[in-house]
Amino acid sequence: MRIFLYGANDPALLNWVQGTAAYGFVQAYHAYVQQLSASERDRCYAEGVPATRLFGATGAPASEAELEALFHATAGRLQRSAIVLKFLAIMRSAPILPLPLRPAKHLLVAAAVDLVPCSVQALLGLTGHGLHRWEAAVVRQAGALADRLVMETNPAVQACRRMRLLADYLYVHRSAIGACP
Repeated sequence: MRIFLYGANDPALLNWVQGTAAYGFVQAYHAYVQQLSASERDRCYAEGVPATRLFGATGAPASEAELEALFHATAGRLQRSAIVLKFLAIMRSAPILPLPLRPAKHLLVAAAVDLVPCSVQALLGLTGHGLHRWEAAVVRQAGALADRLVMETNPAVQACRRMRLLADYLYVHRSAIGACP
């Protein structure tokens, strides 16, 4: 029997959590909303580092190269667990979207699976849980549309309001700013 010790304040674990979370957000935006250049993706990772230090991550990846190094260093410790498939089932069934959008929830879960590197999908038993080609096109269209919605509850819109900018400032001026998702 193996016993694993878990420490929520373990810097290595915090670096992993930050790296994988940042990867998910950056890759989702890159794959389903608007392609980002390598330098834009690196900038997204680098901009998150100061905040990660506040909660104890001391070596969170600041670039895709550092993220790849973290993934490589961790790969040998990843193990298949039934909890992953249970988690996906929970995400597919939880009423987290407004009622009219709930039929699309399975697409969003499958889109998330597609972001996982193929080797990790195979290791975790996720092969075949991703999107079909036509579904990926639908998710990309929905992502591009959602990216253009100016919603008052959106944190980016709220930040613009606090800075006394128009609510759509980041949407109109995105190319001039090189804004990160």
